[in-house]
Parts: sequence; C-alpha cells; structure tokens
Amino acid sequence: MDFLSLQYGVFLIGLVVVYWSIPHLQARLIVLLLASLLFYALLQAQFVALSLVSTGINFWLGLQLKNSGKRWKPWLLALGVGLNLGLLLFFKYVPFVSMTAANVWGWQGENSIATWASKNIIAPISISFFTFEMIAYQVDISRGAMPARELLSFAVYKTFFAKLLSGPIVRYQEFAPQLMSRSRPDPEQVINGLWLIACGAFKKGVIADNLGQLVDLSLGNIERAGSGDLWLALCGFALQIYFDFSGYIDIAMGSALLLGFKLPPNFDFPYFAASISEFWRRWHITLGNWLRDYLYIPLGGSRHGLIRTCVNLILIMLIAGIWHGANWGFVIWGIWHGLLLAGHRLFMSCCVRFQVMIDFWKTIWGKILAILLTQAVVLVSWIPFRLPKLADTQIMLQRLFGKTADPQFGLKIYIESLGLTAGQIALLMAGLVIAMLGVYLFDRAKWRLSFPVKLAMVPICLYLVAILGPQSNLPFIYFDF
Repeated sequence: MDFLSLQYGVFLIGLVVVYWSIPHLQARLIVLLLASLLFYALLQAQFVALSLVSTGINFWLGLQLKNSGKRWKPWLLALGVGLNLGLLLFFKYVPFVSMTAANVWGWQGENSIATWASKNIIAPISISFFTFEMIAYQVDISRGAMPARELLSFAVYKTFFAKLLSGPIVRYQEFAPQLMSRSRPDPEQVINGLWLIACGAFKKGVIADNLGQLVDLSLGNIERAGSGDLWLALCGFALQIYFDFSGYIDIAMGSALLLGFKLPPNFDFPYFAASISEFWRRWHITLGNWLRDYLYIPLGGSRHGLIRTCVNLILIMLIAGIWHGANWGFVIWGIWHGLLLAGHRLFMSCCVRFQVMIDFWKTIWGKILAILLTQAVVLVSWIPFRLPKLADTQIMLQRLFGKTADPQFGLKIYIESLGLTAGQIALLMAGLVIAMLGVYLFDRAKWRLSFPVKLAMVPICLYLVAILGPQSNLPFIYFDF
C-alpha cells in the first residue's frame, strides 16, 4: 500500500473514523493492531507471522530481563540482542556474505549457497528498523527501564503502520505513554496532521519522483553521459533522497497525529549544516541518536582521548553503512563518513589552538564556507550510496571530470524523456535550493503559517501531486533498508 495512493487515503480515513468512534481503550488498540497488520499484509503477507512471533519473543525477553537477577541479566540481554541480530543477518546479509566468500576463496560450496540465497532469501521490508528498535528495547530494560506489561500494547507499538516501514526509530518508553491516551486530537492537531501529510506527499510525489526520473535515466546510462550530466544527476539524487525520505517521515508523522500519536522528527534541514558532525545531528536524527546511545557511548565515546574517539567514529559509521545494505558501496559510504567525522574532530582540535581560526569560522563568510565544504563532501559520498556496485561507482568516478556526452544522450534523456534541457533542469534545481533556504530561514525565525492557511494549502498540495507527479510513483528509497 503506497503512502501516495488513493488506497492509503481510504485506509487512513476509515481507520481514524473507526478508531475514535470506539470508546474503550483496549478495543481501540485491537483495531489499531489489526489495521497495522493489514497494512503490512498488503505489502508482504508472508512475513506477518514472523513479525508477530518476533514481537512476542521480544516481549517475553523484556519481562525476563526485568525480573532476572544480576547473574542472568547479561545472558538474557545477549540472547535478545543475538536473536534480533541473527534475524537481520539471515535475511539481509547471507547472500552478500556468501557471494563475497565465494569470490575471495573460490569455494564451490559457498558459490552454491550464494546462488541459492540470492534467489530464495527475500528480506522483509523494515527488517533493519525492526531490529534496531528491538535491540534498543532490550538494552533499555537492562539499564533499568520498565518493560511492557501487556502484549497488546507492545504489539501495537512494534507494528504501528505509520512508522513500520522506514521509521522513525522510536523507543518503547517514548511511545508507551501515548498508548494510554483517551483524548481525541484537537482541531489544531488535526490540521497539523493533514498539513504534514500534504507536505510529505508534495515532497515525494512532485519533487523526489520527478528528480528520480532524471537520476535513473542518467545513472542508467553512465558510460554515455558527460561529466556535467553526471554532476547534475548527482545533485539530483542528493535532493531526491532528502525529499523522498523526509516526505515519508512527514506523512508518517501526520498520519500518527490524526490518531493521537506524536512521532519524533527525523530531519532538521541537514543540507544547511556547517560541519559533518552537525549534518549527522540533522540527518536521520533517530538513527544518529540510536548509534550514539547504543554503540558510540558504550564504546567509550569521546572519554578516552582523541585517537580512540576517532576510531570509535569510524567504527560507528561503518556499522551505519552496513545497516543500510549488504553491498560494498554502503560499506564505502559508511567508512567515508566515519573518516569525515574523525577528520572534523581532528581539525577542530587543531583550530582551538588558534584564536584567528575560531574567530573566522564564526563570521558569516566562515559559516558559508563551512556549509559549502560540508555539502561538497556529503554530495560525493552519495555516489557509492546510489551506485552500491563497485564497478558502477568506479565508472562514475572516472567520468566525473573531462568527459563529453554521447551525441544522442542529451536528446534522448533530456528532450525526449524529460522534456527539458540540462540548463533548464539545473535552473529548476537551483530554484529548489533557494526555496529550501527560504523555508530554512523562515523556520529559524520561528515564523509559522496560521492554521487556516495550512488547511487551505492541503487540497492545493494534493492537487499539485495529482497533476505534476509522474504517472507511476517511484518506491520510497528507504523501503530497501
């Protein structure tokens, strides 16, 4: 069920009406659970049972963790983390590991396993998000948090359709109190929910999907594209993935608001970050918080000297890359961001010794330079992320400078397929960035649209999605993770 489909609109409206028409809280939760399972079943019915079984096991382990003595607590925690990681590794990484082993050692047995795995093992949508939420749940209980006491409320938390597929990553202790709410959302909350859904639909249907057409066409013909074409496509992908993922999050947050739930934000204008560490505080915020709280700090964080801190940063981002996908491109992407974070930490440790450097980075020109440098290295990092096969990444890097396009490339890609020239597309992207800057300054000045304006804009945004979006919507990018 696509978030931009009429089917989802009917599903959401029907659920909201039924949910708030039921006075009994437990009955509401049952309806919400059944609706979430239906939502998932329409995407991957074969994994509904697995999701329920895994949810039940994690619920039971949480109770055992809380009630066990100090002797058994580490073993139960290891069992819980191990089971969740094992599920993730089996579905997501067995084909990759088998293929890598077959290529490195040339074992015929490994090659057979790799071939079988690639054809027969299909990863459940949301497996990565499911795993991280369940690991956080087990670890939090081991640190003293209260576990879920009712299986129903825990199952609703875990299967809640709005966050089920691509997050945000929500901790049970943040979500649980909202399950007990009996009050209906007020008119302002309803308007905010509808506004978020409309904004998310516009981001995804109008901006991300149209950019996705350019990116897919250009990067599907790398060897025929010129250097300028590839840079244009790379900039297009940087914008596409942001509007695609943040659009999903907006729709998820808006849908949850209509049911009385508040999900945490996942983006805070990351493309205006002035350092790579600030970028990661603004991009996929809930993932960054998870990595910090459950990996970086337990590894020592920044408490054991500069070198140890840099090693921890590289290791954490390597794990983040592997979490995104079983491919060498994601490994490279993770290592690249780890090196950038470590390099930034080393650079800042040098800057503090020179007052002139500290003063420069505080000036308007220093901030602009910092933003440009940060976004340049982020832009380059999207290459292996978008082209996770090393052969494709290598070809792209070789053609980024000094290459001319095939004579037919511009005609076929831009004119015939997209109906625009490369220059016109570049101008549209520049206009989009300027609009983003305007919204960013608007937000930082704490100016807010009035509720009547938001409500009036909802049908306008949805109408623009209907007339300006591609005929067939592209799948959300983060559904693969």
